[in-house]
Amino acid sequence: MAISLSVVLLLAIILVVLIRGGNLKAGPAVVAVLFGFFLASTGMADDIQRFLDSITQTIGGIKF
Repeated sequence: MAISLSVVLLLAIILVVLIRGGNLKAGPAVVAVLFGFFLASTGMADDIQRFLDSITQTIGGIKF
């Protein structure tokens, strides 16, 4: 839960920066948000979550 909340917060910050910087207009941003919202309610949501979890675990397992 904490990781997914952090990712949502990070993506929201990136979205705001892109909109304010003029690199992304409000219309396409709304479409992207709606796409993500509706994608989350499909059967692919579990597969996407597992993929993101595996990436998180891989990055967390890297020893510096």
